[in-house]
Amino acid sequence: MNPARVLVTGADGQLASFVVRAFAGSEVVALGRRALDITDPAAVSGAVAAAAPDVIVNCAAFNDVDGAEDRPEQALAVNAFAVRSLALAAERAGAVLVHYSTDFVFDGRRAREPYTESDAPSPRSTYASSKLIGEWFALDAPRAFVLRVESLFGSPAEWTGRRGTVDGIVAGLRAGREVRVFTDRVVSPSYTADIAAATRHLIAGDAAPGLYHCVNGGQATWEQVAREAARVLGVEPVLQLMTSDQVVLKAARPTYCALSPRKLAAAGFTMPAWQDALGRWLRPGSPQTTD
Repeated sequence: MNPARVLVTGADGQLASFVVRAFAGSEVVALGRRALDITDPAAVSGAVAAAAPDVIVNCAAFNDVDGAEDRPEQALAVNAFAVRSLALAAERAGAVLVHYSTDFVFDGRRAREPYTESDAPSPRSTYASSKLIGEWFALDAPRAFVLRVESLFGSPAEWTGRRGTVDGIVAGLRAGREVRVFTDRVVSPSYTADIAAATRHLIAGDAAPGLYHCVNGGQATWEQVAREAARVLGVEPVLQLMTSDQVVLKAARPTYCALSPRKLAAAGFTMPAWQDALGRWLRPGSPQTTD
């Protein structure tokens, strides 16, 4: 399926900018927060009816993990109930729905093997719970893809919005500052350009709808991520090493949260290793994606 019209919600976000580029061959309607309040069901219904899209890609999210503990209503409104409105609107429009979720739906207490789509979620925070409920609502749509992503990186140079952990590490390395990194938290770093390319592949390739883990291949501690970034940048890292139990956070985080992208590979899109993705982002002139 090569969609003629694509509606992207949450278009102000980091991932959305790459999604818009990935669907450059289609007519893209990109709506940011000011243009569309996705927590308003009537506004969602009207926007989808006006756009008449073949595909709706929801990039909007409440990502303040600790803030969700103080503002659960807001987290649920954006991450869960707004997704229900989008799923209902997608059904009425006959559109495919794409929604992004998170590794935080797992508790991180399992053996050291990346989580698969068949593993049972066990959220430990308000944010994680709101995202899991959003998954359920999204999958109520007749044709929906829920893509779990994590540890996003790849902000364009001109980006002025909120940056993720990898972006913060890289900024600190470039500035020669001491960078604080966990030695015991294990993640699957994910390049926004690769996520957007995988999203387009699933839609254009007529893959089976459902739940997919959309992360770059492999796993690493935050210390390993920082050292690899320093190697690519050609700088000597100044790292402050710490463990999760040394930091008190309002919301619980999974210590081990690596995801397996094998199901995505079986659908025809193999995500490159995270080291490859990090190198493409950090090396000037490197291609953005491998697709």
